[in-house]
Amino acid sequence: MTLPLSPSGAGPLSVLALGAHPDDIEIAAGGTLLSLAERKPGLCVRYVLFTGTPERQQEARAAASAFMPGADLEVELYDLPDGRLPAVYGQVKELLEGIAASFRPDVILAPFPGDAHQDHRTVGELVPTAFRDQLCLAYEIPKWDGDMGRPNTYFPLTDKIARQKVELLGKCYPSQRDRDWWGEETFLALARLRGMECRAHYAEAFTCSKLVIS
Repeated sequence: MTLPLSPSGAGPLSVLALGAHPDDIEIAAGGTLLSLAERKPGLCVRYVLFTGTPERQQEARAAASAFMPGADLEVELYDLPDGRLPAVYGQVKELLEGIAASFRPDVILAPFPGDAHQDHRTVGELVPTAFRDQLCLAYEIPKWDGDMGRPNTYFPLTDKIARQKVELLGKCYPSQRDRDWWGEETFLALARLRGMECRAHYAEAFTCSKLVIS
């Protein structure tokens, strides 16, 4: 079954994109954001990262603009300790609750609560406690831990968007190019696999634990 992604009110579609680290959002949902920016005039996006050095945050700012051209974009970057978010659980929760008090998005893109990385997992676990009335799509990030799951929600990508995503990842995050897992083969291979699962060529996949049909 295909369900359209539409704004809940009269205004443009609003999206909250949450990431533990710079590049999380773009690796996991960059194609989705590129597609929404192309299809949804007036797209409103609040882009939030919880960790990042000044250099990495500069990369993230450039990436946010590149992946969401023309969107009404608000960027919030925090410098909580990378790799230690469980130790500052209360601060992460407080930040999320502050965002929830000021923004009611149509859809939230956030890490999967079962992610093997402790930072991703902390954010993913806390999102449902702060946002109880929004559609939350939990994204996946390939990594050496081998924690890829069985997603149940798919966003098909055109070949153009899939390749644009890969190109922008390399352009916007030069600090990551030397990592052995980083590269076109990794990103396109996962997109091709998820595309096969939803009868598309390429796709990004998410897990949705609760969906209300209105």
